[in-house]
Amino acid sequence: MQGMMMDRPLLISAILQHAVRSYGEVEVVSRDGDRPLFRYTYGAMARRVNRLANALRDAGVSAGTRVATLAWNDYRHLEAYYAVPGIGAVLHTCNPRLHPAQLAWMLNDAEDSVLLFDPAFLPLVEAIAPHCPHLRKYVVLDTALPERTTLANLLSYEQWIGEYNETFAWPEFDERQASGLCYTSGTTGNPKGVLYSHRSAVLHSLVLSNAQALGLSSADTVLPVVPMFHVNAWGLPYAAPLNGCRLVLPGARLDGASLFDLIESEKVTFSAGVPTVWLSLAQHMEKHGVSPTTMRRTVLGGSAVPETMIRTFAEAFDVEVRQAWGMTETSPLGTIMARPAHDANACVESNAHVATSQGHAVFGVELAIAGPDGKRLPHDGQSQGELLIRGPWIASGYLNHEAKPLIDGWFATGDVATIDASGNMRITDRIKDVIKSGGEWISSIDLESAAMAHPEVALAAAIGVPHPKWAERPYLYVLRRPGSSLDATTLSAFLTTRIAKWWVPEGIEFVDELPLGATGKVQKQILRQRAHATGETDADAAHAVARS
Repeated sequence: MQGMMMDRPLLISAILQHAVRSYGEVEVVSRDGDRPLFRYTYGAMARRVNRLANALRDAGVSAGTRVATLAWNDYRHLEAYYAVPGIGAVLHTCNPRLHPAQLAWMLNDAEDSVLLFDPAFLPLVEAIAPHCPHLRKYVVLDTALPERTTLANLLSYEQWIGEYNETFAWPEFDERQASGLCYTSGTTGNPKGVLYSHRSAVLHSLVLSNAQALGLSSADTVLPVVPMFHVNAWGLPYAAPLNGCRLVLPGARLDGASLFDLIESEKVTFSAGVPTVWLSLAQHMEKHGVSPTTMRRTVLGGSAVPETMIRTFAEAFDVEVRQAWGMTETSPLGTIMARPAHDANACVESNAHVATSQGHAVFGVELAIAGPDGKRLPHDGQSQGELLIRGPWIASGYLNHEAKPLIDGWFATGDVATIDASGNMRITDRIKDVIKSGGEWISSIDLESAAMAHPEVALAAAIGVPHPKWAERPYLYVLRRPGSSLDATTLSAFLTTRIAKWWVPEGIEFVDELPLGATGKVQKQILRQRAHATGETDADAAHAVARS
């Protein structure tokens, strides 16, 4: 016997309609370069979304048409988040920090027909346009056209949508229809397109809002620092309106000083971003002796969160840090550490250590770990294997790609992890980043976290370099905090108190900067290339080197 419930499709347009009905006067604030902050309500936003939907329809955009964006976190980009999928088209958010050749490859692979872009990216768009034959319309997200351009069929966003009606009848269609497209980072080979559906996006937003996830409510002012071109800004452009949150969009200025000013002036209560961004914010606050007056929690993801950062935010700034884990292929939320330590009287260090795990799977997501032979490993907190995941917002394949990422219905993540008896998951490394020394694994993540526990270390990255006896040995790149004179001998001695002696790096190199990708992750493939070019992959050069 089946239940007798209405079968209504889960569509992104329904989120917008709900926000207008229930939270129409709630404010959206957007930073637009050096101009005054732009402000409007969800009700006013919806009217502009309707104009954009009409404009897209009139331009021939229909179900399945791919519409690309090259834009920061601002109100016009937010409008595209609703108008494009709302009419049944597919929103392809592109990373403007990519190499032009790689970006052009993605646009061609997706067969995008329209490109919306911020004015700052005009030179980039002009460079790739001759190599993107599918693009037939360009729209600059501004009030007017640039004085000079080589682009044909270029429109000004405001002039374009201003010609259309601000009412629109949102169509209904299959909730499994594609809504969004993001490409993986492509660190090895060409990136792969992950195609989200309306169903997956709405379910992800509902679970994201849960108290054991982000805990969003209409009392929150939300600042998504994570870029809107990166996995849909972790779903916040959908989850915030769904919950009636006041939404603050930071634009391109993501330095510590700019973020702190925005957090304070707009009374932000919740934010989300990668650890490198919050490191910049923490350094600014420490330098100026200030702390946030309204922000009470933040979610960090994208890379491992150092224990020292969690303690700093908790003790010095009274901000709860929740670490989340996910991937482009997981929409991205898979797990989150939102529970306190089991012992309410546990010390700060114990709580911080628990918080550095990636936490428990959210509702709808299942986890497993598998050994090299594919057999399932026990959830005992000790056994390490490749993390497998499945759920209604987990990718089952890739656009235009023959890769089959599923193993017996589970997505193979490429992460090495442990899961304990209570379901708490801890990422110990990436399969490609784990250092295999003498037949044993050294976790590059744990080694980096140990180094960053030193008060004079701002950031650290560990790679493996070849060794004739041990196969590989760890080599550590370190970015010191401003004013530090920390040397390799001192840091090595510090590490011996926190990790096994055989884990201590063969070499420690202090650098002025580390190569960061668009999402704030250290690009270890560049470090490996650098080590090879400078001879650190040679055993004699790697042995006991300590540059300062």
